[in-house]
Amino acid sequence: MIRPAPRVGEADLPPLALHDRAMENLRYIRETMERSQSFTAVSGLGGVVMGVVALVASFVATRATSTAMWVGTWMTAACLALGVALFAMARKARLAGGTLLGGAGRKFAWNVSPPLLVGFLLTVALTRAGLVELLPGSWLLLYGTGVVTGGAFSVRVVPTMGLTFMAVGALALFAPAAWANLIMAAGFGALHIVFGIVIWRKHGG
Repeated sequence: MIRPAPRVGEADLPPLALHDRAMENLRYIRETMERSQSFTAVSGLGGVVMGVVALVASFVATRATSTAMWVGTWMTAACLALGVALFAMARKARLAGGTLLGGAGRKFAWNVSPPLLVGFLLTVALTRAGLVELLPGSWLLLYGTGVVTGGAFSVRVVPTMGLTFMAVGALALFAPAAWANLIMAAGFGALHIVFGIVIWRKHGG
């Protein structure tokens, strides 16, 4: 009679080497810590500079002689502010011994990026439709939404800042078109400076 081959159980497998087991435990601990960490590389100084960029843009935009020039002024300011934010956050993360897109940083980026992309698409669509007066409210609301969702993985003041941007954006949707530059200066300018100082004082950088 042919007997069935014995089944190989976990007890029959060779034990993991002590080094391999230690490395596996360290990898698990590191991944767990990354999932639980807050993204603390949001830069207060970067926020202040972004606010100054917006104030300059609001001054230039008041002298725009065409809709295209007005939209171009604010889009240029947005690109400059984004560059400042990325540079400042990367620097703060590096000084803290981390990386910008490690752990909580990736979650922050994934949550901030979609509203910014939607804002760009709406800019093109609303400009082509001749509805430029809706842009300030849309920009502030979408930026605030991104900061709120990304701020869920950051320090508490960040989502609070996002909610404030959303409140100003809601006001902008129903305010007279003549208030556009003033509201943009108050939102992207003053709010960035105020919250930037708060973040700088409480969380460094």
